Amino acid sequence: MCGLAGIWTNKSCSSEELRNLINSMSKSLNHRGPDSSGEWIDAGSGIALGHRRLSILDLSMAGHQPMLSSSNRYLISYNGEVYNFKYLRDRLEKEGLAPSWRGNSDTELILAFIEARGLEQALSNFIGMFAFALWDQQERMLFLVRDRLGIKPLYYGQFKNTFLFSSELKAMKKHPDFQMEIDQDALALFFRYSYIPAPYTIFKGVR
Repeated sequence: MCGLAGIWTNKSCSSEELRNLINSMSKSLNHRGPDSSGEWIDAGSGIALGHRRLSILDLSMAGHQPMLSSSNRYLISYNGEVYNFKYLRDRLEKEGLAPSWRGNSDTELILAFIEARGLEQALSNFIGMFAFALWDQQERMLFLVRDRLGIKPLYYGQFKNTFLFSSELKAMKKHPDFQMEIDQDALALFFRYSYIPAPYTIFKGVR
């Protein structure tokens, strides 16, 4: 289990401001990843990604996140496990599409496969449980991804000029733009079913 958090805003923020905000969000997820933490900031694009890591497949710093792809085009903050990553890694090597591997993590394989095949085709090959944020530096696009069954959690919402996302609601609440307004429709669903079905959450504007 790992934790991810992110901010994308069109407000003018310095690197230090974004770093302080993403650190606050990430620290609230310490229980999801006690082994290490990391953040990546691009103040010019208004984006910040944070990560809390539970080391399982690659215990070295080669699995540190957020992680850049070998070409530096893509950046990922990832939670989960791709079960067939060794098979996909071998495929890339046989096809001559593998980068010079830095480690043995499935995180690195995800980035390499996306670079080789594109995001949509890559996702059709991944078997596992995962949630991740992928930032495309070339196109300046952000992708939020979950596994087919939605096993790994991922919350997101727009507040004023800021888009927030995280593995748990508590991380989003650390951002000053977050608005803790109860979603009355979600509350009605809770009383009807004794839980809140996706894509709703207890807070208005958060899915």
